Amino acid sequence: MIPHPSATSGGLTWLKVSSRNFELNRNGQVIGRLQRPSYWSRTFEAETQGGRWTFRRAGCLGGRSEIRDSHSGQQIADFKSAWGSRGGSLTFADGQIFHLQCNGWWRPVWSVTANTGELLVRLHRREKTVELPQTTSVPESHLALLVLFTWYQIMQSEEDAAMAVIAAG
Repeated sequence: MIPHPSATSGGLTWLKVSSRNFELNRNGQVIGRLQRPSYWSRTFEAETQGGRWTFRRAGCLGGRSEIRDSHSGQQIADFKSAWGSRGGSLTFADGQIFHLQCNGWWRPVWSVTANTGELLVRLHRREKTVELPQTTSVPESHLALLVLFTWYQIMQSEEDAAMAVIAAG
């Protein structure tokens, strides 16, 4: 689980362990992992104290992603990207909806908000830092998963941009 910070900044940072493996750290302690099993794999494995999940693209054009419980294989959330923008909506099986949005190009900041508009996560891509609010109405298990899934979406959007450059060249 992600312990709630005493300040908004949270002290959470991402560390690139290898070309396919990332760790979420708080004060030097690993609290989450995101890894791609192989370079050609379309899935990522995510893990925290609260669980283990598989993130993978779905649909014919890759405009959707899904989160599955790694142990049961059951789908627990579905992400639909918003065409023409960097972001989209993540809907959990329990009906909760969250919105991901990226602002800025040079120093992109990804935000996750609840359907009510409550800011839950702010992830600074270049600095590899995560901000969390002091209090939130979202269960801690969803919060940890939201941080990991947002990092996954960042990796996917960067991969898509690189492929677009290759295709255009």
